[in-house]
Amino acid sequence: MEQQLGGKTAIVTGAGRGIGKAVALRLADEGANVVVADINAQTANQTAEEIRTRGHNASACQLDVVKVTEIQAMVDSAVAQFDRIDILVNAAGVAQTGLFLELTEEQWNRVIDINLKGTTFCVQAVGRRMIRQLPVKVTEAGRAERSYGKIVNFSSISGRSGRAMQLAYAASKAAVISVTQSAALVFAPYNINVNAVCPGVIPTAMWEQIDRDRGRISGLAEGESMKSFIERIPLKRAGTVEDVAGVTAFLCLPDSDYMTGQVLNVDGGFEMY
Repeated sequence: MEQQLGGKTAIVTGAGRGIGKAVALRLADEGANVVVADINAQTANQTAEEIRTRGHNASACQLDVVKVTEIQAMVDSAVAQFDRIDILVNAAGVAQTGLFLELTEEQWNRVIDINLKGTTFCVQAVGRRMIRQLPVKVTEAGRAERSYGKIVNFSSISGRSGRAMQLAYAASKAAVISVTQSAALVFAPYNINVNAVCPGVIPTAMWEQIDRDRGRISGLAEGESMKSFIERIPLKRAGTVEDVAGVTAFLCLPDSDYMTGQVLNVDGGFEMY
């Protein structure tokens, strides 16, 4: 495989498992040095070690994205190890499924803090670093002829429309789309591309929990809720973590240099806008 990200450094949050791990592996295969960030130190180290066994460079970082001081410490550590940051993928997130009339303040705060606050302040910290790396002539001109950084945020198809059983989650993911578009405008003068992906039904630990929670509320057997979603997908199958990692990698490659503020659904046609 031709490595298009050789010499680049990528930070991937939520990379200890699931989609985040698949993204970290794919970017490493494309030649990037990868900082594997996750709240679970053990899974972060496991992913980093897997990348190294594939012959690539990686380091693990325990990160709670709710804590802004930890985000900055991660950025500083990445620069100390690899000199620069070229790519940020915000894959860390948490789902919450339940009835709106039973939603608690604690549940709301947890979902909004991790999905929205965490994403926003990771973009801020890494974006600041990317700007500091720019040649002086670029910052003075306020425009650039090529891309000087790639940021990819994770929204969800739940952020595309209302969800009766996922109000907090849907609200947080809709807000991530807004943050993505606003950040794209902020960083456009520096040609730092900011885009987002919206995964659909991807059988991961998160989706398995969604299935169990929806089943408990609706009286469905395990697996039935997920099956009902898959039946509504035009391509008639669930996605894979590799499907999402491939689209995410595209948004980190030079092929997407003329894209910013865009949101790509990776959902088999579940949402068509």
